[in-house]
Amino acid sequence: MSGKSKNTIRADWWSKTLAGCILGWTLALAVAGIFAWAGPGGADAPNKTQFVMWMIAPVWMLVFSLSYLFRSGARALLWLGVANALAYALLFSLRGVPALS
Repeated sequence: MSGKSKNTIRADWWSKTLAGCILGWTLALAVAGIFAWAGPGGADAPNKTQFVMWMIAPVWMLVFSLSYLFRSGARALLWLGVANALAYALLFSLRGVPALS
């Protein structure tokens, strides 16, 4: 066998891991915030805080695991960064809107 084996780990798995860990966490926080503000009953709905708190982990782990499907770590950083920017723009724009009942 000459050259590298097909089963070698790519060098950019560190950047994919960091992108999924850090940007995935911030994206999960934004998604939870969007649900908290725009979901049924608005931010003051009873018993909503527990659901919003517990939805962060599954969303984070989903984004974290999907971050390894990007071709490179740079693409993972770019796309997750754009997703974060859009999610936080939506979150901050929803804060001034009355609750959607």
